[in-house]
Amino acid sequence: MPDATPDRATAREAIALLTGAAGFTEHRPPPSPLPPDGPLGWAGYDAARERASARTGEEESVVYGTGVVGDYPCVLLSFEFGFLGGSLGRQTGDRLVAAYELALTRRIPLVALVATGGSRMQEGMVALTQLQRVAAASVRLRAAGLPQVAVVRDPTTGGGWATVGAGADVVLALPGAQVGFAGSRVRPPDADPYAYSAEGQFAAGQVDAVVPPDELAAAVTHWLRALGPHGELPAAPVPRALSAGGGEPGAGAGTGAGAGMEAGAGAGARATTGSGAGTGASAAGRDPAARLPETGREAVARARDPRRPRAEAYLADYFAVRLPLHGDRSGSTDPGLLCGFGLRADGRPVAYVAQCGTPTRPAGYRAAARTIRLADRLGVPVLTLVDTPGAANDAEAERAGAGAAIADTFAAIAAARVPVTTLVIGEGGSGGALALAAPGNTHVTVDSYFSVIAPEPAAAILKRPPSETGATADQLRLRPQDLVDLGFARSIVG
Repeated sequence: MPDATPDRATAREAIALLTGAAGFTEHRPPPSPLPPDGPLGWAGYDAARERASARTGEEESVVYGTGVVGDYPCVLLSFEFGFLGGSLGRQTGDRLVAAYELALTRRIPLVALVATGGSRMQEGMVALTQLQRVAAASVRLRAAGLPQVAVVRDPTTGGGWATVGAGADVVLALPGAQVGFAGSRVRPPDADPYAYSAEGQFAAGQVDAVVPPDELAAAVTHWLRALGPHGELPAAPVPRALSAGGGEPGAGAGTGAGAGMEAGAGAGARATTGSGAGTGASAAGRDPAARLPETGREAVARARDPRRPRAEAYLADYFAVRLPLHGDRSGSTDPGLLCGFGLRADGRPVAYVAQCGTPTRPAGYRAAARTIRLADRLGVPVLTLVDTPGAANDAEAERAGAGAAIADTFAAIAAARVPVTTLVIGEGGSGGALALAAPGNTHVTVDSYFSVIAPEPAAAILKRPPSETGATADQLRLRPQDLVDLGFARSIVG
């Protein structure tokens, strides 16, 4: 096994990077001695362990115990790469399982600081099967609704990456770290080294963030605050409407679930006076841009207006702190869909999934489903922002499993036990948008529309000339006020 390099942090130094002056209380599992030279009788194994212990001051390749990161108690486990390359043997497995069980017993999160070369070959299959033990312990912690955060250090390879690392709910990586299932000595000779780096894994959607060491404690603190454990949390408030300039519109803009025009205000309810306006929220003091569209064509045009606020502006206005989840964990990302957890100004956590106005790709739907399921397991309410002309429909999207990814997102929303709040902020393009809409708790802005199909393809299917696209849009009843009248939307915000 490779030795530690002089500038590589030890297990305890990595822990201190997070806990600082708060300190760390080490735990140890009950003694369980190995036979001479290990389970295989590997000649020289005992001597190698003694040298590793003398060099590092550790009894095994993992140190674990309890500590405080920020203000949040957690179980910390940290790999000592200087002890036989941070490899996993039977006694390593004992410590890892004990760490997960400690978190389960105390009902606190587990933070893993991983640096390992994989399973310890001197213990053969006994070492390899520790991965099964670790996976089972992780599943028990997950079933209890307790979060797991992994920080992958240099290097994180083999079974340690495939269990403690990649198996965590959130994966953070230190810059330049070697990260991958295949270690440096067992890769194809022509393998691209970038694919095995923290940055390469981030690009492939396998790592949520690459965090410099001096920012790590703050990042982990935010994540622990967001992930919990929590008591019962209320539904995410509906975001306030934003003006074309990205700020608050005029007086009357809503900030909560009751803002804007509520469904039930009467058929044909409107948010403005004048042509097409009826009963509903008062228009007094509203920004003129907040008036409702008079026609279907106008509704579509306003939703497609490049000056309209997009997801990034809404999220920046809604959250004090945002913690992105990156990628679908299947090798892809979709820059047109933003996922993660955020902290509101009052510290309340909300998970978010936000479309950015582009066709959503399969990787985006898989990332959305991952985020929704994680939030549901941890009891964190979800906010979705809908804004897409529809699901990506190119050949590559089909090869990447568009149908299955959309189906999985529908299923994640349908199965969620936590409240899901949806605001349609732009285009609501058919099933690709509906997959992220909360049944019974969807709200719409005045700059949005939602339709079974866009007016242009609808007219084409009906063999109508382009001049009849506007009439087709009216027939589809896709305006915000139509969506309230039809019972799809609860309110118009703004």
